[in-house]
Amino acid sequence: MTLQSLLVELFVEELPPKALKKLGDAFAGVLAEQLRALGLASADSVVTAYASPRRLAAHISLVWPKADDKAVQQKLMPVAVGLDAAGQATPALLKRLQALGADVSDPAAAVAALRRSPDGKAEALFYDSLQAGATLDTGLQKALEEAIAKLPIPKVMSYQLESDCELPGWTSVNFVRPAHGLVALHGSTVVPVKVLGLRAGNTTHGHRFEAAARPVLLRDADSYEATLETDGAVIASFARRKAEVARQLASAAARLGGGVCPVEDDALLDEVSALVERPNVLVCEFEAEFLEVPQECLILTMKANQKYFPLLGADGRLTNRFLVVSNISPVDASAVIGGNERVVRPRLADAKFFFDQDRKKTLASRVAGLDKVVYHNKLGSQGERVERVRAIARTIGQQLGGAVLAGQADQAALLAKSDLVTDMVGEFPELQGTMGRYYALNDGLALEVADAIEDHYKPRFAGDALPRGMTGVVVALADKLETLVGMFGIGNLPTGDKDPFALRRHALGVIRMLVEKDLPLDLGALVAAVAAVFGEKIAHATPALTSFIYDRFAGALREQGFSTQEVEAVLALQPQRLGDVAKRLAAVRAFAALPEAPALAAANKRIGNILKKALEVDPHVSELLLKEAAEIALNMAMKDIVPKANAQFDAGDYTASLQTLAALRGPVDAFFDGVMVNAEEVDLRLNRQGLLKSLHGAMNRVADLSRLVA
Repeated sequence: MTLQSLLVELFVEELPPKALKKLGDAFAGVLAEQLRALGLASADSVVTAYASPRRLAAHISLVWPKADDKAVQQKLMPVAVGLDAAGQATPALLKRLQALGADVSDPAAAVAALRRSPDGKAEALFYDSLQAGATLDTGLQKALEEAIAKLPIPKVMSYQLESDCELPGWTSVNFVRPAHGLVALHGSTVVPVKVLGLRAGNTTHGHRFEAAARPVLLRDADSYEATLETDGAVIASFARRKAEVARQLASAAARLGGGVCPVEDDALLDEVSALVERPNVLVCEFEAEFLEVPQECLILTMKANQKYFPLLGADGRLTNRFLVVSNISPVDASAVIGGNERVVRPRLADAKFFFDQDRKKTLASRVAGLDKVVYHNKLGSQGERVERVRAIARTIGQQLGGAVLAGQADQAALLAKSDLVTDMVGEFPELQGTMGRYYALNDGLALEVADAIEDHYKPRFAGDALPRGMTGVVVALADKLETLVGMFGIGNLPTGDKDPFALRRHALGVIRMLVEKDLPLDLGALVAAVAAVFGEKIAHATPALTSFIYDRFAGALREQGFSTQEVEAVLALQPQRLGDVAKRLAAVRAFAALPEAPALAAANKRIGNILKKALEVDPHVSELLLKEAAEIALNMAMKDIVPKANAQFDAGDYTASLQTLAALRGPVDAFFDGVMVNAEEVDLRLNRQGLLKSLHGAMNRVADLSRLVA
């Protein structure tokens, strides 16, 4: 049998651009996976996915026309059930063999062909047969149907088949877009498969306007990409098309000179690459007067509405030129350029109109309008929410910077949501905060307050910058904590992959600000203060929320390279100052490297178990009741070492504190070797438990060392 490449293509109407790459990868991936499972594709087969606006295709190397036959061993039944006392086949055995397709016309011969083999305590009958390998015709049919069924289609369309299709009449088909062609080539041979009412052939269609051949004839599977490019004027590979768009964008910008460059946006690059079959980048421009509008507005309208690439100058400011990725390459492109310039002008004019109109009213005058905007049916309007955020911001600001910071934070919190009722944010919700800053500066507010209005949404995503100033940090903390406490208080918690209010992101934002700004705020007290602002609107949610925050913190720390043991040891104590956690982790890591660490960690776990069984234990120790030499020695060592360790802990030197405590290993080992903790005399037992309670408390101020036990 000859190994050859396989090419499968579905030719369809324009596919959804944001899903195109995923659809192409899934189509090729499932197809190859199914062919390998059937033994038709080699484990070394190279799979190449193709996806253009009007096609999904896969090229798979090393495909057999027929899979190898397989020896199949099937257990039938115990010998005692399959054969009677005379060794003849029972009706049950004959029925089972018949179901498997075996010849039972001669029962004796059928029994003789079976194999006996031990199966546990009994002996069983086994039927050995040779299963014919799948042919490519049948195997590809199954694989193709599976690949189509498993496509991650965002929204299915229902359409009727054309009259000349395989299933004519009023038959309906459900697929991502109406399909009009199917190619299946093994080498140069057409594989006769059928799907979506289409029969496979060896022709496809190229570019709507620029194809050199109509239809495009494919000689064989391996020439697919090259033939489609030369005869069809289509770059079939999504990756190659994307690279070509990026190359042309950079080249067009370089030709303009002056250090201009297109806005970097990989998602837009993907989307545009999914909209064109053969890209042609053109330079366009708009009137310079539109540059009076904040550049974020212009950039967003060009990218979101028109799929254009705005050009930035060497200073990072927007220029009045932009790049268009066209799907046609006329000799004279002036009509295409002029058309795009005419299309973008009303968009920019709308943005300028919104900006001019919005500036006629101050942000402060818009605050009352937030009372009409519903935030949540159980938590009231945005106006009510603003008042809660203000109260929280004043409290945090007072703690961190006194009356001045509290006043600035209060003003920023009052105005932070006002841009939600502006025309610009109504048209472009992505600009909330950004437009608030512009309007605040237009109103003559302090830069610190204007920055805080924009920054209170930060960090918006993983890796995003934190607020620039302390006022922004305070309002951002207040805003995120209000959301977290409110949602937890009404039981609106994230479940699985559903998190409509982005509570996980808010929690990570709170963590980052507390840690990276090293804020002197206790998490538990902070959450409790926020909960008090809600009054009777919410239930008590502090414990559940703090656990949620520590869980998010644990995950973030593990992603940073800390081990699960290290993270659990530190966070088991739920340290209230999150800014201290990094130092605690460093101390635990240094302690774990000491030779005394394993024994002390094991002893710590043992002490914890003893105290758990003893329930309430007074850490007080009476030296008069210390009888054994080992307990006397441990008490003396603790009197010498623990005060030093505590002083180091109080000074924030957690590493030194744990290393000082490591000197207790000898006395601790000797204590457990020579002292019976649970003595029969009640006073001795309680005194020894008190000694261990004191030791346990001293050893676990930095972290729960018992979590370091392997």
